Amino acid sequence: MKYQDAIYGPAVIDEPVLQDLLQSNAVQRLHGVLQHGITGLIGLTEPITRFDHSLGALLLVRRLGGSVREQIAALLHDVSHTAFSHVIDYVLDDHDGQSYHDEMKEAYMATTDLPDVLGRHGYSWHDFVDEDEFPLLEQPSPRLCADRIDYFLRDCIGLGLATQEDVDRAVADLVVGNGRIALKTIPIARWFGDTFMAADDASWANFREVGLYELTARAIRRGLETGAVVQDDFWLTDELLWHKLHAAEDAYLQELLAQVSTETQFVWDEATPTFRVSTKLRAVDPDLLGADGVLRPLSTLDPDFANRRATYLSRKQGAWPMRVVPPSVARG
Repeated sequence: MKYQDAIYGPAVIDEPVLQDLLQSNAVQRLHGVLQHGITGLIGLTEPITRFDHSLGALLLVRRLGGSVREQIAALLHDVSHTAFSHVIDYVLDDHDGQSYHDEMKEAYMATTDLPDVLGRHGYSWHDFVDEDEFPLLEQPSPRLCADRIDYFLRDCIGLGLATQEDVDRAVADLVVGNGRIALKTIPIARWFGDTFMAADDASWANFREVGLYELTARAIRRGLETGAVVQDDFWLTDELLWHKLHAAEDAYLQELLAQVSTETQFVWDEATPTFRVSTKLRAVDPDLLGADGVLRPLSTLDPDFANRRATYLSRKQGAWPMRVVPPSVARG
C-alpha cells in the first residue's frame, strides 16, 4: 500500500497485518470521524480525520524505529473514538479528562472486526488495548509521544501556526532516548513547547470552540433524553449522527442544533452566562536528550519557557462563563 501523508510524505506499508488493519471496517470508520469534531464538520477548523491522525501516528512510530507491534498499537490507538470525537466527553461531563474513548476501548474493540483480523496474523487484540504498554506511542502529559506529536503537527499547519518547512525541521530533530521520544536541540524544543500552547489557545482550548462543543453536547444530551439517539449511536460517523439528530422532531433539540453554527457568538459574561464550562488544557514540556544520554525537560533548561508555560496554564484554568448569542441575534 502506498500513501502520501500530509506530514511525513510518501510511505509504503507492506506488512500484511498492517495492510489488513488499514482495510478493516473499524479503521475505515475513522475516515468519517473528524479530529475536531463539530468544528470540523461545520467548517470552522480543518477537516482532519481520525484516520489521518491514526495513520500518521503509525508512520511516526515507524520512522522512529518502532516495532510492528507498536505500529499496530499506533494505528489502533483512536479506533474507539466516537462520532464528534471529544464532544462526547462534554456530553458525559468529562470536559477536563476527555478519556471516554480510552475507557470504552476494550468493550468497543470486542464488537468490531479487529479481533478476527489480528487473530489471522497471530496477534491477540487484547494486547493493544492498553496504550501505556507502547512508550513511543503514549506518554503521560506533558511528555512528547507519537500521538501528541502527530495531532499537533497536523493542526499547527491548519491553524496557520507553522509551515511545512517548520514541521519538517521539527520532525528531523526528533530522537529516541531511553525508549521515549525527545528532541536534540533547545531551539526546536522551544518551538514545540511554544507552538503547542499556541495551538491549544487557538483551537483545542479556544473559547469559541469550547462553546460550540458544549452546545453540541447539550443537543446530543437532549437527543438521548428524547430517544432521538441512543448511546450506541456514538460509534456512527459524524455525518450519520448529525443527520439523525436533525431528523428528530423535538423543538428544543432543533433550537440547540440551530445554534451550532459559525455565526453563533460567545461572550465572556460573569453576570448572566448561558453556562459555565471548563476544558482540558494541553501544554507539552519536551524532553531534550543530552550527550550523556539523560533526558531533561525543557523547563529545567529554560526558565523563561517554564514561566511561559505556567502562566498559560494558570490563565486558562477554571470554568469559563459563556453567554451564547444565537445567529439571529448576532446578525442584529
